[in-house]
Amino acid sequence: MAEPEAPKIEFPCDYPIKVMGEAHPELHEHVLLVMSTHAPGFDHSKITTRDSSKGRWQSITLTITATGKPQLSAIFEHLKTSSRVKMVL
Repeated sequence: MAEPEAPKIEFPCDYPIKVMGEAHPELHEHVLLVMSTHAPGFDHSKITTRDSSKGRWQSITLTITATGKPQLSAIFEHLKTSSRVKMVL
């Protein structure tokens, strides 16, 4: 029995991205740089930041208007170039 095909995303669409890493101003700066490069004009008011209970880790969630899989792949790869980034979802 064949597995059902995953639903396809129709572009352009709002696409949430979550970045988790070390709580440091460089993490936030890196995320903003990547988004400015690959998703210019994204809404800065849609960024949320949460610190871990001890403040060592931080998650940054934002929503962009995704234009296609190549854009998303480029964003994910660029985000991972920082040693402060531990996970991208």
